[in-house]
Parts: sequence; structure tokens; C-alpha cells
Amino acid sequence: MRIPFIRSGRDYAVEPLRVDDSATLARIHREDFVPSWDEGDFESMLGEDVMFGYKTVEVGRARSGATGFVLARNISGEAEIITIAVARAHRRKGLGRLLMDAVLRELHGARAEALFLEVDEGNAAAVALYRQLGFREVGKRSAYYHSAAGTPSNALVMRRDLR
Repeated sequence: MRIPFIRSGRDYAVEPLRVDDSATLARIHREDFVPSWDEGDFESMLGEDVMFGYKTVEVGRARSGATGFVLARNISGEAEIITIAVARAHRRKGLGRLLMDAVLRELHGARAEALFLEVDEGNAAAVALYRQLGFREVGKRSAYYHSAAGTPSNALVMRRDLR
């Protein structure tokens, strides 16, 4: 499946994640998450039947790897975003929304009932995006995330009803 998306003079497409994307996903994940997941972590998750995800790639760039990705799971109609990340060089181009739209389309097709996610409460851009997409805060996890310096931050637990 290829869904073209044009923004800021660059073309991006959405494609399903594959196990052989794992090294690129680990590289992007490392930019923002402590601890980050390695290639083996992604290979393992992508091998699970309940997991699915999408990546964004630049159209027309030979062998350009993923510029962003989202990994999710759907178990018995209740879905969860496991992680989402956009490479720093490709941020502020709407790729996070493009990835979330792909997940939402899949979940609507699967007739899932709800989608959950956790987001660092200090990540204002992500929190704003999720609210625009209809998510609401349903909980908080204290000191869930840690920065590279070890500073803890809270996670907001958010939910969007899909039916």
C-alpha cells in the first residue's frame, strides 16, 4: 500500500513496516528514547501476529530508508500505539499525523473499539497532535520516561474511541 503525501516541497509515502526495516527503526528510535530499542527488539515485535505498523519514506529517493514510523498492536479490538518516532531531519512536515492516520484507517477497517497511547507530558507537539486527532487523557504514569540525563517525566495515557 502506498499513500502519497506532499508537504514542504518533499513527497512522502506511507508503507507497511517489514522486519528488514528493524535497523532503521532502531536508529530513529535512538534519537529520542532512553532506553532505546535495538534492531533485535524491533525484529521480535514485528514478528508478532498482533503487531502492525507503517513507515514514511521519501518518494523518488533511491534506497531512502524510513523517515518515521509507528508501531502498534491490536488485540481483540483494543489497540495501542507501542511507539512512534520521526527522524529529526524530517520533523515538522506532518509525518506524525500521516502515520497516525494510517493506523487509524487500519483500525477502523478492523473494527477496533479503542486506541490507547502514552506520551511524555512535556512533548507539547505530540500532545497537541493527539488531541487534534480526538484523543483524551485517561490517566498518568509518574516518572515513566527518562531523558538521556536521567531526568524523569510523566506519561499521559490517552484514549480515542473508534466506534
